[in-house]
Amino acid sequence: MVNESIEQGGSRLTSYFPENESIFSKVNGHTEAVVAAIVNRYIGSNPPHPVTYRAYPAGGFTRLSDYRYDFRFDGKFPDCRDGQFIYAWGKIWQETVSESPFALNCYGPLQLYLNGDLVYRSTIVEELDPDRRVDLRFKLQKGWNHFVLRFMKTASGIGGVFGTGSFKRYPLHFLSPTAEREGQEGWIFTPPLDGPLTVLPKEGCEAERPCCWLPQAEWPASCSQWQMTRMFGNKPEYTALAWTKVKQPCLEPQELTLSGECQGKIEVLVNDEAVFHAAADQVFRLSVTLPFGEHDVTVKSTCTGGNWGFLLTPDQEGVELVLPFPVMGAKGEWLFLGPLDKKTMVDAAEAKRLVSTVEGAEEKVFWRLDRPNLQVRPYLENHLFGKWDYPLGVTLYGLLEAGKALKRQDVVDYVMKHIEIATSLYKYSLWDKEQYGAAGVNHQLSSMDSLDDCGSFGATMLLAGETTAIRDAAAAAKVIANHITKVQDRLADGTLYRRFGSVAFMRDTIWCDDLYMSTPFLCRYFQKTRDISYLDDAVKQFLHYKKYMYLPESNIMSHVYDLKFAKATNVPWGRGNGWVLFSLSELLAVLPEAYKKRKELLTFFRELSAGYLRLQGTHGMWHQVLTDPESYEETSCTSMFVYAFSRGIRLNWLEEKAAYVSAVMRGWEGINRMAVDCRGNVYGVCQGSGYSFTADYYKHDLSWLLNDTHGIGIVLLAGIETMKLKKWLERAQRQV
Repeated sequence: MVNESIEQGGSRLTSYFPENESIFSKVNGHTEAVVAAIVNRYIGSNPPHPVTYRAYPAGGFTRLSDYRYDFRFDGKFPDCRDGQFIYAWGKIWQETVSESPFALNCYGPLQLYLNGDLVYRSTIVEELDPDRRVDLRFKLQKGWNHFVLRFMKTASGIGGVFGTGSFKRYPLHFLSPTAEREGQEGWIFTPPLDGPLTVLPKEGCEAERPCCWLPQAEWPASCSQWQMTRMFGNKPEYTALAWTKVKQPCLEPQELTLSGECQGKIEVLVNDEAVFHAAADQVFRLSVTLPFGEHDVTVKSTCTGGNWGFLLTPDQEGVELVLPFPVMGAKGEWLFLGPLDKKTMVDAAEAKRLVSTVEGAEEKVFWRLDRPNLQVRPYLENHLFGKWDYPLGVTLYGLLEAGKALKRQDVVDYVMKHIEIATSLYKYSLWDKEQYGAAGVNHQLSSMDSLDDCGSFGATMLLAGETTAIRDAAAAAKVIANHITKVQDRLADGTLYRRFGSVAFMRDTIWCDDLYMSTPFLCRYFQKTRDISYLDDAVKQFLHYKKYMYLPESNIMSHVYDLKFAKATNVPWGRGNGWVLFSLSELLAVLPEAYKKRKELLTFFRELSAGYLRLQGTHGMWHQVLTDPESYEETSCTSMFVYAFSRGIRLNWLEEKAAYVSAVMRGWEGINRMAVDCRGNVYGVCQGSGYSFTADYYKHDLSWLLNDTHGIGIVLLAGIETMKLKKWLERAQRQV
C-alpha cells in the first residue's frame, strides 16, 4: 500500500492510494454505490463456506483453556526411563508468509524444530520451572509448516505445553502430518526412544519412518470384527446409529440390492423409510428402488448380549457407499452415533445436522468413526465467516443495515447465516470444550471471560433476530446478559472494568471501548425483555465512565483509566472516542423521552459532539490521536463521528445543525477520497490496541491495517446514515 501526498484545493492531502484509484473518482459521491462496493468486496473475499469437520484421535493430547496442547507423557508412558526421548509432530497451514505468536512451557528438556530448523532449545530456567511460559514468534511460510518437538525424560518428568501464543486472536489447531492420517486434527508422537532420531521426520508416509507413530490409527487384530462391539462394548440394550449414503449412478430409477450380515438386532432405513428388520443374528439381502443420486442409509443396531454390529455392501457394479457428511481425515464410509439407550428416542434428522450432541446411554455423545477413539469434531477454519468476535459484531451490523438499505436480501441472508453458524453450535461448543479442553468452534463465546467476547456480537445477534429467528440465539443472549450484569468485574460503584486482561498490563483498567462492548447489548436486551434494569445499567455505565475519563477542558474522552495509578491516561485515542459517541447514540435511540437521566445523557452527547466537531481535520477526517494533526487520518473514528452526528441531526439531539451537517458531508467525502478505493477496499483503520499514557504509542506503534474488521462495518453504517441524512434534509427542504 502507498501513502501518497497529492494536491487537493491548494492543500496537501495524505492519501492511502493514488487519487484516481479512490471510490470517489469512480462514483462521485453516490453513497449507495460506495456502500455496495464495500459490501461486495467483503463478501467476495469471505465466501460463506461451512464449518470444517475433521476426524480427531481422542487418544492424543487435549488442549488447555488457552488452546495450547498439553503433552503429558508421564501418564501415557509411566515406564519411560531417564535419558529417553519422545518426539511429537504436527503441521499447520499458512495462507501467506507472516509472523505468528506461539508459547510453550517445559516439563523437562525440550527442543522445537520448524520446517527442519531448530528454533528453540530450553534452558535450565524453563526446565526447572514448568509454570514459566515462554512467548515466541515465528515466521511461517506459505503452505504447510511442520513442527517437531523433541522431549527428553529426566527425573523431573517429560513433556511440555505448546501452541498458540494468543488464543483469542489465533486459536490454532495442528493437523496430523502424514499421508495415513491426512486431514485429522492433532499431533502424532513416538513411544519412548533410547536415542534421538538421526533424521527429523518430513512430509510423507509413516511407513517410511524408522519408528512407529501414535496414537494407534488401526484396530489391533485382537479386536472384535463387529464394529459396534469394538467401539461401544457389549452391554445389553445398548443401541447405536450408523449412517452412510448409497450412490445410484444411473439416470433412470434402479432396483438396488444390498447384501449384509448382522450380529444382534438391526433395522435398516433408506431415506428414513424402514426397508429391513432383523431381531437376531442373520445373513440377509434387501432391495430398494432409487432414482439417480445419493440416498441416506441409516442402520439402527442393538446389542442383545453378545457381539453386535453389521456388514452391508451394494451388489451392483458402479453402486457404492459414500461418507454421508464431509469429514476430513475420515476412514471408511460410515459415521456412528452411540452408545444410546434403547428407550431414548433420537431425532435422527436433527442428529444428522451435526450441530448438537445426543443424549447417550450414559452421557452426551456425538458422531465418531470406526477407528480407535476417532471422533468427529467441527472446526471453524474460515478466516472470518462464521467467526464470533467483537470486531465482527460491528462488521455484521454494518452488513445487515447495508442489506436492508440496498434492498439486498442476499446480504441479509449472508449475515444471518454467519450468525447462525455461531449460535447453532453454541451448546455443542460448550460440550466440546468440556470433552477436549478447548472447542474447535466459538472459541471466544465458549471461553467467555470479558466484554470483548460477548457484547458486540451479541448486540448484532439480537438486532438480526428481530427480523428472522436465529437458532439458539436466545440461549446465547441469556448467557451474555448474565455475564455483563453478574459476572463481569465491577468497581464498588458498579462501573464495568477489566480486573484481568489478555496480557498482564491490562489488568485493573477501565476502557472507553467497553461502552460499545456492553451498552448496545444492554439496550437491545431491554428491548427484547422489557426489563428496565438493563437500560438502567447502560445509563449508569455512561455516567460512571464520564466520571473517570471525561476531559472537560476539551470535551472529549481519555482512552483508559488505570486503577493501578488511579489516573486516566489523558490520551484521546480516535476510535476509543468513536465508540463512546457511537454507543451513546445507540442508547439515546431507545431511551424513553421521560427517562429521568435522558436530559443528562443528551447534554453529554452534545458536549462530546462539540468537542469532536472542533477536532475534524482539514480533509474531513479525524486523526488517530484526536488532538494531534500529525497523527494519521483514521477511518474508523471518522466513520463513528459521521454516524453519530447524522443521527444527532435527524433525531434533533444536536442544535447547531448546519455545522454538523457540514461535518457529516465533509467526513463522508474524506472517507470516499482517502480511505476507500474503487474496489471497495477500506484503508486507514487502526489495528486492535493496547493502551499507554503517551500519545506516541497510538501515533507511531498502532499502525493502520487494510480491510480490518474494526472499520468495515462502521464505514458502512456511516454511509447508510449519510444516505438517511440526505433524504431527511431533502424532506425538510420540501416542507419549507
